[in-house]
Amino acid sequence: MGEHFSHLTKTKRIQLDAFVRAGMKPAQIAIELGVHRSTIYRELKRATYEHLNSDYTTETRYNPDEADRLYRKNLKAKGPAIKLGTDYELADYLVTKIRDERYSPEAAIGEAVVAGWPFKVRICTSTVYNYIRDEVFGDDLTPEMLPQQGKRQPAKKDVDHTPARPPAGKSIEERPQIVDTRTTFGHWEMDCIESCEGVKDVWLMMTERMTRHEIIIPMKDQTSASVVRALNGIERKLGALFPKIFVSITCDNGSEFADAEGIERKRRGKGKRTEVYYCHPRTPNERGSNERQNGMARRLVPKGTDLSQVPRDEVKRIEDWLNKYPRRMFGFYCSEYLFREQVMALLAH
Repeated sequence: MGEHFSHLTKTKRIQLDAFVRAGMKPAQIAIELGVHRSTIYRELKRATYEHLNSDYTTETRYNPDEADRLYRKNLKAKGPAIKLGTDYELADYLVTKIRDERYSPEAAIGEAVVAGWPFKVRICTSTVYNYIRDEVFGDDLTPEMLPQQGKRQPAKKDVDHTPARPPAGKSIEERPQIVDTRTTFGHWEMDCIESCEGVKDVWLMMTERMTRHEIIIPMKDQTSASVVRALNGIERKLGALFPKIFVSITCDNGSEFADAEGIERKRRGKGKRTEVYYCHPRTPNERGSNERQNGMARRLVPKGTDLSQVPRDEVKRIEDWLNKYPRRMFGFYCSEYLFREQVMALLAH
């Protein structure tokens, strides 16, 4: 669950006031209090005022008593009919997870269930959706803050598989059928997320099919040389483990993936490090897990973002967010947990 389960109690609001007076930045205060940084910004916005000093100068101060009073008043104003009642910690958790950390209500509830449900009131996913649509959380949590505004995406229609050009290597039709079952580890899907118009920087997105584990590698351009260089970097770190973790890679027939030999060839020495297979044209569903991960990443870096301006530590944070996201298909355990299990099993043999 991490530190973000922590709720701003009255005591923590008093500590927040002390940290503000000491001149600490909101990001530093969030680490000290074990909450999301957006929680701190929200608190400061809720109850700050201009204080008149004895020398007639003014300074902005935070009022912990007023912040606590307003927080409780806002929930009570919604009426006694809601099951949430006065479980302020649960309300704060839902706002933090859904608004600040970009979780779906289902993922937020699932993660709490896995953690043993450390709240007084128990509610289900549909209740959370209803509360959001009924404005129970006010401006703190609205339908516009939900992934896709809470609307399901229409199913994609079947498309023509007629090749626009021959694949750069083996077709997906030659891929072993066992890969389709997602019961064996080490089979990946690969694609690129593009930057805004006029910027060459892209992110190489790699998704392991069984665990949905994600690797994000920033690249300066969308060329086959950059893709091979990125894979060489992974092999450099993994060494002899690379062929066991990257048994196969499936990608589309884009020009950046055209060097099939370079993708498959070991960084040093002779022989292959992996097998690469190419999807049919215009069939992103053949990389379905990868496409979904790309869509989730876009919650944090919307289309039109200049990826060249995203710091490396932020890229790592987004990668961690994807890998620690609670997933219904895994009983709301995360990909990172399952991926580590598989790697540990490889090391044990």
